[in-house]
Amino acid sequence: MDFLQNNLIYCIPALGLVGIIVMMIKSAWVNKQDAGDKNMQELAGYIADGAMAFLKAEWRVLSIFAVFTAALLAYSGTITEIKGVPMHSSWIISISFIIGAVFSATAGYIGMKSATKANVRTTQAARTSLKQALKVSFTGGTVMGLGVAGLAVLGLDGLFIVFLQIFHVTNANSVEMRTAIEVLTGFSLGAESIALFARVGGGIYTKAADVGADLVGKVEAGIPEDDVRNPATIADNVGDNVGDVAGMGADLFGSYVATILATMVLGQEITVTDKFGGMSPILLPMVICGLGILFSIVGTWFVTIKDDKSNVQTALNLGNWSSILITAVASFFIVKWMLPETLSLRGYEFSSINVFYAIIVGLVVGTIMSIVTEYFTAMGKGPVNSIIQQSSTGHATNIIAGLAVGMKSTVIPILVLAGGIMLSYHFAGLYGVAIAAAGMMATTAMQLAIDAFGPIADNAGGIAEMSQLPPEVRERTDNLDAVGNTTAATGKGFAIASAALTSLALFAAFVGIAGITAIDIYKAPVLAGLFVGGMIPFIFSALCIQAVGKAAMDMVQEVRRQFREIPGIMEYKAKPEYEKCVAISTKASIREMMMPGAIALITPIIVGFTFGPEVLGGLLAGVTVTGVLMGIFQSNAGGAWDNAKKSFEQGVMINGEMHYKKSEPHKASVTGDTVGDPFKDTSGPSMNILIKLMSIVSLVIAPYIAVKAIASKHKLEVPKEIRIEPKMDSLSNAIMDSLPKMTDSLGH
Repeated sequence: MDFLQNNLIYCIPALGLVGIIVMMIKSAWVNKQDAGDKNMQELAGYIADGAMAFLKAEWRVLSIFAVFTAALLAYSGTITEIKGVPMHSSWIISISFIIGAVFSATAGYIGMKSATKANVRTTQAARTSLKQALKVSFTGGTVMGLGVAGLAVLGLDGLFIVFLQIFHVTNANSVEMRTAIEVLTGFSLGAESIALFARVGGGIYTKAADVGADLVGKVEAGIPEDDVRNPATIADNVGDNVGDVAGMGADLFGSYVATILATMVLGQEITVTDKFGGMSPILLPMVICGLGILFSIVGTWFVTIKDDKSNVQTALNLGNWSSILITAVASFFIVKWMLPETLSLRGYEFSSINVFYAIIVGLVVGTIMSIVTEYFTAMGKGPVNSIIQQSSTGHATNIIAGLAVGMKSTVIPILVLAGGIMLSYHFAGLYGVAIAAAGMMATTAMQLAIDAFGPIADNAGGIAEMSQLPPEVRERTDNLDAVGNTTAATGKGFAIASAALTSLALFAAFVGIAGITAIDIYKAPVLAGLFVGGMIPFIFSALCIQAVGKAAMDMVQEVRRQFREIPGIMEYKAKPEYEKCVAISTKASIREMMMPGAIALITPIIVGFTFGPEVLGGLLAGVTVTGVLMGIFQSNAGGAWDNAKKSFEQGVMINGEMHYKKSEPHKASVTGDTVGDPFKDTSGPSMNILIKLMSIVSLVIAPYIAVKAIASKHKLEVPKEIRIEPKMDSLSNAIMDSLPKMTDSLGH
């Protein structure tokens, strides 16, 4: 036990390494599975090549951004003081930023590579049984989950150990420790920056292809969704990988890192006497998230079914809940072992057991968010059925129903989040809010495995359709795909919930470093900042949706051209020019992702340096509130529209009459799904990265815009000189009272 206490900080990267080793074992297993016949492998090759081509094009653009940003950070790190206030940064923050960016891109690449290997193998497995198809697709998703979590823990704690040595940290509450953590924020900034562009770019790509393929293929030509004759179908399947897999991987990698970092920043302010040199509040989030990798591995063992009649959703839920339950139980022993009995942060005293309660709050919030999201987006549930029923009266009523479902779906999640924030703060103050987010993120590997399983199953169905395999194969892949739609929606619900708690923790860290004690909305500039912040998610969403619309128009025209000008496509005598549709999506996504990304990165800098930290705080409050609402609304509305459309493939009862594919209500549901596509896969999921990235940028610039009140221990020396004017008595003699100069120490 003494060895563990003395070397705990070095054990944490080992947990990340375990995750990566298990990931490699599972990846090797997937690669050994049968990839099907030559035609299936050729189609899978088109998808893999298209996905890799997009990532290379994206990386070329982002490498320029990364170098430019790193240069700015390196310069900022050379500034030693501003207006007499010492800065606690270093040029090494630029290296930290680049490593974070590379790790984030690598996390996305691992997921995409795994998905493009697993998709065709899932199709082949579906020729034998649903059980084997689930095993292959879920194992492919597990590769991404473990890769993301393993890289995050290994990278963050590995860098932390290096920075402790570089800056000669000897005390947890020292200036050197503050510098080490300040430089570590660069890692999170790099991760979130790449995540935003990966998510937005991938989202634009996938939805431009999807909308184009649906409108011309299904609606105009009357051919199935993934028909090999549709020129956009390969681009559509590529999009599933670059958006829902690579984008989601980079997204949750960023969330994972930002959550741990925010808790570390707040933990550094807590002075404790413990067995870890006063570092237990700093190390705790890393330990919980590191062990969460092991618990997620255990959870994957429960994801299995008996036969084709088994419920796939139940199997996934069992794996998810088991990993959450193990994390909850283990957290009690970890907290009691690491933390002293009492702690205090910014005057708020709490006990170690209260920290455990805050972790439980985070786990409960994450679980409830997933359950609520599943209810609003799953097939057979009331919200999706309401959309189906209203499809009978046309396209407009379908869209009205979907919008209503999305808006209603915000109520319970927001109440749960609000309750979670209040409870976690009640138990352990601001540290409680941060550690609640860390508890929620502990099972990220499992959450991502479940999420990535969906796009793999979707691709598997596409390959089955394009390869014209027997109907029972498509039935099995459709079973997985329908569940995958729900898991994708719940994954986005989990991501937005974690983003809300993480942003609040980052906000608390920003307030401390910026030296402000309150944000007074009675002040006109602060109120203005609040309104501007509330507007940003709307313009951000508008740009994303507009980009999908423009790219989809180009895609529709190209698909129509090929149908018109290439004879023999509809008779299977000629092969469509898939690469031209892939090129349209690639160029559009790279071009259109720049403006939304610039808004997220530049706005906090302009507001912070122009108006100061309090106005910037108002901006962050506004963007967080509306960003969370927009994220939940758009993701759930899109998911509900999608599953309403898929319900028609199995047949639905409307007013006592059965309706199937190609019926008029089905056509209305296709329109609703098309509207919902950019909602659920482009702008909606990007909201959580938007609010986190703006919070992290604000945290990085906080020392440079801080009020002068950030002297040691948040105290300000204010000299006051009091003078008494001489008074004359009745005899005209001067009476002089003198008081010495006084200095009051004003605590914050």
